[in-house]
Amino acid sequence: MTTSSYESLDEALEALVGSDIGLKNGNSNHAPMVAEALCAMGRPQAVMPWVARYQEGLPPRPPAAGPIGAETWPTALGQRDRFADWAEFFGEELRQASWPGVLDRWTGRLMPGFSAAATHGVIRVGHAVRSLAAGATACRVRELADALASWAVTYQELPASRDVANGTMTPREAIARIPVIPPANRRDLGNITASLAMLDDFPEFGPVIGLIDVDRDFGALLSELTEVFARVHLANAHNLLTTIVFIHGVTSLAALGSIIPEVSDRTARAGLRYAWQSGCGLYACFGGSTVMAQDIETREHDEDDLVDRALANGDEHVIKFTEACLRRHALGPSPAYFSAVDSALAIMPSR
Repeated sequence: MTTSSYESLDEALEALVGSDIGLKNGNSNHAPMVAEALCAMGRPQAVMPWVARYQEGLPPRPPAAGPIGAETWPTALGQRDRFADWAEFFGEELRQASWPGVLDRWTGRLMPGFSAAATHGVIRVGHAVRSLAAGATACRVRELADALASWAVTYQELPASRDVANGTMTPREAIARIPVIPPANRRDLGNITASLAMLDDFPEFGPVIGLIDVDRDFGALLSELTEVFARVHLANAHNLLTTIVFIHGVTSLAALGSIIPEVSDRTARAGLRYAWQSGCGLYACFGGSTVMAQDIETREHDEDDLVDRALANGDEHVIKFTEACLRRHALGPSPAYFSAVDSALAIMPSR
């Protein structure tokens, strides 16, 4: 695959200044994330044409309502109409301290809400962090402020049993233990975030967060988690909605992989625990009787061809998913990644 190139990222971020966290249709704004993913895949020339088309659906962010207090910030979590306030708050945090320090402090606070906006908060932060690791610019620091703000305003915790001890299972062992809401009891709530709220009335889900052993090597555990959820995607993504749902189980973990090298041991382990819980929440609400694909045919793939196909499709989820799968395959090869991209390309309509 072509070497990454960030030459057009700052131009894209400048073009997106003042955009809201959502689209006019109510879905999440993926533009900064896609721009970074295209740069990471070595396609900087594709960034501005893609952003120009996408901007047609982007409304401006709402005006600021009032400052976020250094002591009262918890009361402002989950208030979607305060994006501008949170963006200014994090902008000031980043003016007063280094971005890795701000990242560690605030991702540590936000990790319990890993599932916020179907994990778009942590995904956007992961893309922003990787761009800063490639080279810190004013535009990229501002994007980190906006990314953290998007996580804060959509903050959502999943139910978890109290006083959970560290588990003993591997992700592959534990995934078979995840309880699933019976299809007859599921409600069509219109989006992933609302559907996750069904877990509040599903007490069987609470212990899930404590099943896996997170006191292991970060890299090995992240590789196992990502590969398992790629297999969950293959077994359970069968239409537009479920494809989008289970894409997030992989892209959120890939984003966490960009965050972990920049934060403390404690924050990283919390991230792995809540990422596991979040992926399991998606499966509990949308999964079927087969938790993950087992025997996957190994086929040769041309990585540049996959990128070309993702660009031709044009969907934001497809582009980000392709990049995440290629990245994770490079770090821990598995036929699940290429097969998952093929599956998504076959199901997701072109934009």
